[in-house]
Amino acid sequence: MKNIMVCVTKQKTCERLISYGEQLKSSDEDSLLIIHVSKSDEKFLGNSKESDALKYLYNIAMERGANLIVLKSDNVKDTLARQVEENNIHKIIVGASDKKQIEGNFIKELKDNLAEEVELIVVPA
Repeated sequence: MKNIMVCVTKQKTCERLISYGEQLKSSDEDSLLIIHVSKSDEKFLGNSKESDALKYLYNIAMERGANLIVLKSDNVKDTLARQVEENNIHKIIVGASDKKQIEGNFIKELKDNLAEEVELIVVPA
């Protein structure tokens, strides 16, 4: 049994990441977890676009038989790493960003927070 975690933003374009994670499932025993972590100072569902995006993510999760976790944290990388440990995650899916320098640091720091056996997969934009 594999546990796969897909890290998403509030953007509706995240469906490609969820589809990628779903393709990694090799049996019905494998589980898919979709997670969104926003910083504490960010508005969360403060406008209709955010609420629409959350409804969209929820519907996608239900269609795919996935669990959806939405959290707030000042340290996104540590929060993701803690969820990996708590949910016995084997593979993490993240999307590539246009901001290469920032993305590289985020991905490196996230990888540094993970156990060696956890595979971090960056899906190109």
